[in-house]
Amino acid sequence: MTAVLQNTQTPSVRGESGRAVPLGRLTLVELRKLADTRAGLWLLIVIGFATVGTSAILLGWAPDNELTFGEFFAFGLLPSSVLLPVLGILSMTAEWSQRTALTTFTLVPARERVIGAKLIAGVLIAAASTAATIVLAAAANLLGRALGGDGGWSVSGSLIWQGLLLQVIFVLMGLAFGALLMSSPVAIVAYFALPIVWSILGETIRALRTAAGWLDINVTTAPLSEPDMTGGEYARLGVTAAVWVLLPLALGVWRMLRREVS
Repeated sequence: MTAVLQNTQTPSVRGESGRAVPLGRLTLVELRKLADTRAGLWLLIVIGFATVGTSAILLGWAPDNELTFGEFFAFGLLPSSVLLPVLGILSMTAEWSQRTALTTFTLVPARERVIGAKLIAGVLIAAASTAATIVLAAAANLLGRALGGDGGWSVSGSLIWQGLLLQVIFVLMGLAFGALLMSSPVAIVAYFALPIVWSILGETIRALRTAAGWLDINVTTAPLSEPDMTGGEYARLGVTAAVWVLLPLALGVWRMLRREVS
């Protein structure tokens, strides 16, 4: 009797040439995964409807002199700045909550590449959301002008990229909390609760007021909605981002690289 030996080697993410899957392809996979789950899909739908709703609110109730492109754009960023970070949290925690970590990290053993793809996907979705808001604001401004509104197009160029920076900071913060806590409910609660608690403490405890001016992300990101930020405001924003984004992200990446997959 003869025995036939079959090749049972696990399929690799490396192609026939032996090269690893490009980071760009991994990023496309992560972008697709943002809408693969029911929660992610509905979150994107809610963001879309809520952004349209901001324009409807201004068209219906704002004074005519406030119906300008700048106002539509600034108000339109609000829903995505609040909800997109939740999508970032779900992206980071999905491997553990959806029990896909074994598959993902078997196909791509270099976990840092998967994490990098998730971060790039988060930045891209923030940029896409900002671009969509610009288009919607332009359409709403045209409609507002037809209805008798101001219809002005004048807006500081800094407001556009500052709006993008605001989106990116909050999405990366959501990704950082997701990586650190690895649990969707815990990360979402921590993301919303901790900054609010710190803001309350900074307002009520006199000894913390100076520190709150540098570490309260709700305060230091507020100037992003105004043109011509000062150097001091950028410095405070940088310190805040280091504490609320870079620090939890570094700790989260360290945890994800070390956690056993089961």
